[in-house]
Amino acid sequence: MSMNQPDEIRQLTGKKKSLAGIFLFLLVVFGFYLLAFLLVPGRAIVALQFGLKMLDKLLPVLGFVFFLMFLTNLFIKPSWVKKHVGHDSGLKGLLIAVVGGILSMGPVYAWYGMLKELQGQGMRSALIATFLYSRSVKIALLPLMIHYFGLTYSLVLCFYLIIFSIFNGLLTERLANSSGN
Repeated sequence: MSMNQPDEIRQLTGKKKSLAGIFLFLLVVFGFYLLAFLLVPGRAIVALQFGLKMLDKLLPVLGFVFFLMFLTNLFIKPSWVKKHVGHDSGLKGLLIAVVGGILSMGPVYAWYGMLKELQGQGMRSALIATFLYSRSVKIALLPLMIHYFGLTYSLVLCFYLIIFSIFNGLLTERLANSSGN
């Protein structure tokens, strides 16, 4: 019997509770769709079609993010996270967070799971906030922005977005630490 057995049991029961919550959520959603279908069948079918179209659009993005999470778990070890984006990462960690945020694509909520895993391995909360804020710099849309607003405006805006992503990350970490989280 290991000393960590109560922790392992807590982790297992936490997973069971979250699975029960997921199934309860699905059951409630199914119940609402069933109720809507019984009350207003035409609108329920439109809502279901919309939901399926949305799912069709999201599945490739979610699949890509889950693939990245798989690669992260496979290749990025807690020692790497602590060294490069951990509490002593300094400027290098901020640079990794900014570049990662700028290069990331897809809906922001798709990245939450991977960021939570990295946080569990020791990633600073400042770098998570910096990553999320710096996502507002979109390289793919930069030529279009330059076309409409000009080079100077576009570069100044991107510069400020990057600077404020760092500022926002550091401020978020400071506020989180002062509140005891």
